[in-house]
Amino acid sequence: MKNLFELWKKYSYLLLLAFIVVGLFDFKIGMAAVICMIAPIIVSIFKGRFWCGNLCPRGSFYDNVMSRFSKKKAVPKFLKSTYFRVFVVLFMFTMFGLGIKNNWGNPTGIGIVFYRMIVVTTLLGIVLSFFYSNRTWCHFCPMGSLAAFISSFRKNKKVLEVSNTCVSCKICEKKCPMGISPYNYKGDVLSHPDCIQCAKCVIACPKKSIGYDKTKNFQVKNINK
Repeated sequence: MKNLFELWKKYSYLLLLAFIVVGLFDFKIGMAAVICMIAPIIVSIFKGRFWCGNLCPRGSFYDNVMSRFSKKKAVPKFLKSTYFRVFVVLFMFTMFGLGIKNNWGNPTGIGIVFYRMIVVTTLLGIVLSFFYSNRTWCHFCPMGSLAAFISSFRKNKKVLEVSNTCVSCKICEKKCPMGISPYNYKGDVLSHPDCIQCAKCVIACPKKSIGYDKTKNFQVKNINK
């Protein structure tokens, strides 16, 4: 199962490429994009933005393809601001809603709305990747923003944690595609709304201080001493 999961993370972007190519011959295929709109919301109820960092085909594309060309520079604060994200959510859903309304009853027309939305936003993410982080788009992706908002209300905080064994070497910050500083959450859950749980910080940490149930395990060890 673990091997299948890793293969998905590495190669699921091929589904995105297939969607774009096949969609050119039959725009009704575009309606399949509804899966990538609903799935992040459903997953966020249980695991936060886990979809964004592990299951999203477009995220896989940015990680495995665009990361080779990205300058990996810090994303401007404006693009990460709440105001900008709210604007993008309202704008995208308004345009999307109008498109669906104007093509209601026409499967091809509705498919074009979905297809155009995926292609345009993917191209925008590609362009931004050349200037900033390869995951720049993920900072204000409408579905990612909604997933982050919904996950903030979860009672079950099954997210990455940083134990007190962290030495603040800051290697995790350099590896994080979302520009987060996990070491700032030493002894606590990594509750940053932009954490997509991609686990790059987990792999990079030389002290193995980041993972699931890290703070609980640390507390148990201290009690047993």
